[in-house]
Amino acid sequence: MKKLMLAAAAAAALTALAPTAALAQNLAIVNGKPVPKARLEALMEQLKRAGRPVTPEMEGQLKEEVVMREVFMQEAQKRGIDATDDYKLQMELARQAIMIRALLGDYQAKNPVTDAEVKAEYDKVVGANAGKEYRARHILVENEDEAKKLIAQIKKGDKFEDLAKKHSKDPGSGANGGDLDWANPGSYVKEFTDAMVKLDKGQMTEVPVKSQFGWHIIRVDDTRQAKLPSLEEVGPQIKQQMQRQKMEKFQEELKAKAKIE
Repeated sequence: MKKLMLAAAAAAALTALAPTAALAQNLAIVNGKPVPKARLEALMEQLKRAGRPVTPEMEGQLKEEVVMREVFMQEAQKRGIDATDDYKLQMELARQAIMIRALLGDYQAKNPVTDAEVKAEYDKVVGANAGKEYRARHILVENEDEAKKLIAQIKKGDKFEDLAKKHSKDPGSGANGGDLDWANPGSYVKEFTDAMVKLDKGQMTEVPVKSQFGWHIIRVDDTRQAKLPSLEEVGPQIKQQMQRQKMEKFQEELKAKAKIE
């Protein structure tokens, strides 16, 4: 009899502890259905990955949101919403998005851009942009005769800037008196560059320069040695760009291998 009483007491104690144990691993129990704490943790992790720190105050709000989601889910199921075609379609789209995000995340984790790759890309950019930079102006017109007339007017004393504002067909520089700002010679089409680099500071082309855009009158206002940012300054941007390029290449390779009819 004593043993039976002890066993009954132990069972009663375990029964009393059961709700406490359930709450320890669950956020709440809604209509008899547990809401795991893992849901809250996953939601908080999503916010952290998005760069939003979770404060103690926000954590309380998130707990309430997770519980209310369960309330809403149960009500939706009661109404049969999870059996509708629209729900099933939306779930399939969500499943695809999650799978694709996981695929791309897995690829990026296994194919990171290394510091050596960033350095090599930086050196290539520096090599292509080293040397002189030019502060040039130009007037772009449609035909050679018009360009020759403008050159003659400038030689007679008309201001280059005023003629550029009035006659240039280049919408980007014309309004600014033909000013192209500081740029590396490689920024321009070959015909323009070849003519520009032959000019000294303050000198203008004696004859119009033809390119795919029309006829140019070019004047060099100044030159300087190129000032390029350090690897430390632009390394993160280069890395981000290279990661994007790797991802685009991966996606193109998958598309090329797929049989699409």
